[in-house]
Amino acid sequence: MLTVASIATVLGFLLIYYSILFSDGNRRINVFDYRFESGKRVTPPAPVAPSARGQQAQCYFVFGDSVFDNGNNNALNTIAKVNYLPYGIDFSQGPTGRFSNGRNIPDVIAELVGFNNYIPPFVGASPAQAHIGINYASGGGGIREDSSQNLGEKISLREQVDNHRSAILRAAVPRKQLKQCLYTINIGSNDYLNNYFLPLSPTRRRYTPNQYAKSLILLYRIYVKELHKLGARNVALFGIGKIGCTPRIIASLGGGTGCVEEVNQAADIFNNYLKVLVIDLNNNLFGAKFTYVDLFSGNAQDFAARGITVSGRSCCTVAAGEELCAANGPVCTNRTKYIFWDNVHTTEIVNAVAANKAFNGVNTSPYSISQLVN
Repeated sequence: MLTVASIATVLGFLLIYYSILFSDGNRRINVFDYRFESGKRVTPPAPVAPSARGQQAQCYFVFGDSVFDNGNNNALNTIAKVNYLPYGIDFSQGPTGRFSNGRNIPDVIAELVGFNNYIPPFVGASPAQAHIGINYASGGGGIREDSSQNLGEKISLREQVDNHRSAILRAAVPRKQLKQCLYTINIGSNDYLNNYFLPLSPTRRRYTPNQYAKSLILLYRIYVKELHKLGARNVALFGIGKIGCTPRIIASLGGGTGCVEEVNQAADIFNNYLKVLVIDLNNNLFGAKFTYVDLFSGNAQDFAARGITVSGRSCCTVAAGEELCAANGPVCTNRTKYIFWDNVHTTEIVNAVAANKAFNGVNTSPYSISQLVN
């Protein structure tokens, strides 16, 4: 846990930094194993071998929100859980708690890094699994503790770091091994979608978008530094996507007519400060490699070239005013054409494109994930 002394030390440095800122053990399947027909599997295109050199990292630890969650919310008292069909309709193990029709981004990254199995969720993970990797991500999780209170229970980033500390101590994972692991973090969207941009949000009355982004980054830095103290040396920090273009925001704030630029601009401010944080961490934490991952710059052209042409609406059936798929509801028949699976989360094909770009260094700075693990 963070001690009073360590917090004071960190906050002392952060005052300077602030002034500068004025930012399931499932069987592996092929990286490009897309399925086209509703409820049916078809022969996938010939796969590209994800790792000719074998497993490239000692272990892999995942932190974040619903974009990365693979089942940690299943036992929580929350509306943000998806352990039911049609979620997982294209996944080898069916509905597991992944917020997509198939694999999520960490699943594909695990394949590319060379793991034989997907990284298991923290819930139910054994001590032995801590030597291979654990996914701590939680739907609704945010940088702030008060984000997503409208959804019910969730595991915040602070709690995820605490869970990681407990897991590696219980399993006695050697520090030398931890330094050779991969760490990915995708966090921040809920601090906007389920906090700042909620109707009558007190957070929005208190902060301008610029002030809010700064406050988030100051907290984020504390938690990332704590992970570094616990041995993290190869860390990818994922920026917030174009959340103003999600079907949920288009419907609730955009009148159903198009992307809400006010929301996208707020996310851009956060991302710009996150890039500065990555530079700061690389300059001040000796022997560590941090990288920023921008998943969505230039993706409109990438998606169109791949035939992913349907945006602004979900593939699955979502009730009015909701964001998740209706249980056992109908879904689109060709999911490879859709960007969004439900009113917030992306389809498997989009997740695979995003993971491949991150691994190969498209829109990452200063390292690709491939460089982090080699």
